[in-house]
Order: sequence, then C-alpha cells, then structure tokens
Amino acid sequence: LLLLLLLPGAVAIDTPVFELRETLMGKYGEDSKLIYDLADQGGELLSLRYDLTVPFARYVAVNAIGNIKRYHIGKVYRRDQPQLNRGRFREFFQCDFDIAGSYAAMVPDAEVLSVLVEILRDLQLGKFTVKLNHRRLLDAMLAIAGVPAQKFRPICSAIDKLDKEPWEVVRAEMVEEKGLPGDVADTIGQFVVLRGEPRQLLAVLTASEHPLAQHPDSAAALAELSSLFDYLDALGALGPISFDLSLARGLDYYTGVIYEAVLEGGNVGSIAAGGRYDKLVGMFSGKDVPAVGVSIGIERVFAIMEGQARQRAAASNTAIRATETQVLVASIGNGMQVGQLLRRGVGCSGFPANPELQHLYRKTYNT
Repeated sequence: LLLLLLLPGAVAIDTPVFELRETLMGKYGEDSKLIYDLADQGGELLSLRYDLTVPFARYVAVNAIGNIKRYHIGKVYRRDQPQLNRGRFREFFQCDFDIAGSYAAMVPDAEVLSVLVEILRDLQLGKFTVKLNHRRLLDAMLAIAGVPAQKFRPICSAIDKLDKEPWEVVRAEMVEEKGLPGDVADTIGQFVVLRGEPRQLLAVLTASEHPLAQHPDSAAALAELSSLFDYLDALGALGPISFDLSLARGLDYYTGVIYEAVLEGGNVGSIAAGGRYDKLVGMFSGKDVPAVGVSIGIERVFAIMEGQARQRAAASNTAIRATETQVLVASIGNGMQVGQLLRRGVGCSGFPANPELQHLYRKTYNT
C-alpha cells in the first residue's frame, strides 16, 4: 500500500487529531452532527477530526503550499452508530491520497483514481466498482428539475442515500421532510436511474437533445468527464469505473468529480471515496488552491479481508491462525537458536527454561 502511494511522488503529512471547531463546521453538510466536540479548553472550542481532508486543506492554506502530493494514514472520529460487521466504527483509520495545486485539467483526477484502482486491484478483495459522477452535473440536474438553489445540498444529501434506500424512501424524504413538490422529485428520479459504462452514458448525455447537454454547467462538466475517461483509459484504470448519476456524496466541500468504490457482493458499504474540492483551501486562506483526493477506509478493508479469511477457513475446515508463529522452541540452549530461525525467515517464539539462560535471552532480545 505504501509503495503504491510513494510511486506517484507523494510525501507523508500528519495533522493533529483535533482542530478548532470552526475549522470543521460548515464542511460536512448534514453529517456535521457526527463531529465529536471536546470540552472547552480555556476558551478554545475544539473538535476531533471527522476526516483527513479538511485538516490537510488547512495545512496547505497555513503553510502557503503550491503544488503537493501527499498521503496520510491516521485515525478519524465520528459520533455514529457502530456496526462492527459492516466496518463502521466511531474511531477508525483512513488512508488518504491527495494532489493540491495547479496542474493540467483532469490530470490529477485521473492520477488519484488510477492510484485507487491500482490499490484495490493489489489488495485482491474481489471484483469492485468505482461509481463516478460530477458535482456540477448534480447541480444542473437539480436546476433542470426545478429545485430551488438553497435546497441543492439538502436534496443531494437525500440522493446520497440511494445506495442504502430504495427510490421510494428517498422520494418520500424529499417531499415530506424537505418540502419538494412531487413532480420535481419525479423529474430527479428520471435522472438518478442513469448509470453505465462511462463512454456509453457520456454519449447519451452529450446528445444535443438531452437537457444536460443544453445546460451550460453540465455541458462543461461533461467535457471534463470526456477528458477524464480518455486519461483513465490510457492509464488502464477505466475498466472498473461506472458513470452513475445517483452518486451524490453528501459533503459540502466537493466542487467537481466525485467517486465511491464498492466491493460487489460486499456488505460494508463503500470502501473508498473522494473527489475534487477546489474551494476548501480558500476557506482558510482566502486564496483557492485546486485539490482532489481519495480516502480508503482501512477498517472496512480489514473487515472484508477477515470475512474472506473465515470463508476460506470454513471451506477447508481449518482454523484461522491468530499469529504467524511457525515453531515454538521450549529450550534454546545457548539462547541463539531463536535468532537463527528468525534470520532464516521462520516465525517462532520461545523462552529458555534454564534461569541462567533466561538472563542471556533477555539481554539478547531486550525483553
């Protein structure tokens, strides 16, 4: 994993596990309620970080960084309802890869997505799909349907639930809770069912008679996606991509391409997600810095790997080993046999029974 992150030239950046509350607020939409607030620290209102993206954006702004590729593996915290079998925790690790700065259009987006695809292929979790959409397409879709601009983000949050709830439930939320007219919700429903192979769906949406081709914002987004698909094809990363208009991503800071990786047949939800956030750095410095990135849920990946290991063990009627130890040495003579075995690549553990040799063992292995 680290090798695949280092190959593009990324550097490791670490940020504090807590931030000023004002740093985090207003970035996560309806998910802001999941932020852990800390007790008043002598007048400073602090919160535990919800993700690794907003702290990174603050870091770029405070240090006036131009171009940077970074990775970060660290813990994040969410006041959510834990579901252990689905890899959902209140404290968990994320692995982020981001590119910030000025580059040729869609090149960083393609690089981030290709790194994601390469990592998921290397992990050999099974067949996966990377669902992809564009935030400006979503906004144009809502505008065409007749959604008031002030309701764009709340309606996007409702659309984002389509991977967990059927359309009927999401439509009811739009109409009954968010006050959207029924015919407007039905028009949205005609858009969000569109998904498929990237270039095939792109051809449908760019046809002159399609409403999205006639709207200036969505037409610009479709042109960006055309370039992105060409780059991904050249990088060998287009295969797992699914162009999906139901993908919304509820976080407020996304401004362009958004994506989410899911394992086919898995029951842990998305295992990675990300997108472009060109305005986030500017919230801290007043100067916008284009940026795009992806977050991989380490715990969810481990939950999948553990489940697969259990299935293999059950199929072969064997037990899952708790350690990698291959040999237990009960009496090790002069205290060096364990070291010899380890140097030969044999996992082992042992402790001498002779009291005099115990002192030698502790001295040799600093135990």
